[in-house]
Amino acid sequence: MEKTRNMPMWVYLVYASIETRRTALWIIYASVLFTLYCIPWASLSQAPAWVKTLFLLDDWTWFLTMVPMTIWYWLAFRWADNNAAWTPAGKAP
Repeated sequence: MEKTRNMPMWVYLVYASIETRRTALWIIYASVLFTLYCIPWASLSQAPAWVKTLFLLDDWTWFLTMVPMTIWYWLAFRWADNNAAWTPAGKAP
């Protein structure tokens, strides 16, 4: 994504090296999945051993970090969509 005069810095910082809308969507999807993974599932209930092995997190620190980041990605994506900031299909380097 190229920086334009009307593009806020908070949008450019998120998607500076992302050229296409599709890639930005993948980043948002991955961020949502990782946010869900960061919920301390093992400490929420009497979980079986495999849950404690799979979900290594035992506090809310990562989850509380990922929520605002995911919102930031989504808001920047909306701004880019509303202002036609994406590189047209087939024009990405």
